[in-house]
Amino acid sequence: GGIFMVLAVRETLLMSARAGIDGRRAWNFDRVMETFPRLGERRTNGGGQLSGGEQQMLAIGRALMNAPRLLMLDEPVEGLAPVIVEEIVAQLKVIKAAGVSILLVEQNLEVCTQLADRHYIIEQGAVAHEATHSEFLADDAVKDRYLGVGIV
Repeated sequence: GGIFMVLAVRETLLMSARAGIDGRRAWNFDRVMETFPRLGERRTNGGGQLSGGEQQMLAIGRALMNAPRLLMLDEPVEGLAPVIVEEIVAQLKVIKAAGVSILLVEQNLEVCTQLADRHYIIEQGAVAHEATHSEFLADDAVKDRYLGVGIV
């Protein structure tokens, strides 16, 4: 996630805050700590002392400090333990519910089905299929064809 290894969690987040944003909708330090309790526990630790999952949480928190309308994430749970994947997905649901749109590039189908409103399958750089969430869930043939998901 491109975090600073020597800066503490608190320093990383505070230096990332965008000046002049509407305080009512802003993702300030306290709100990020509330969303990512693990970061609160590690607020004085340097980025290099964090686990991979905590580093990913910090990278997302840093982005939120800019009060984005769109959060773009490229495989945010790749290589992480299942329990950490669940935690990050739960946190992304909170962020989404707070009104931040999320553009998620992800190979983990379970993560996609928990977060997406729309699904786009990209094949060799082109959109091969697009569907609403409910259409995608109902279409086993598409999941099997493009994603190799065996239908039981």
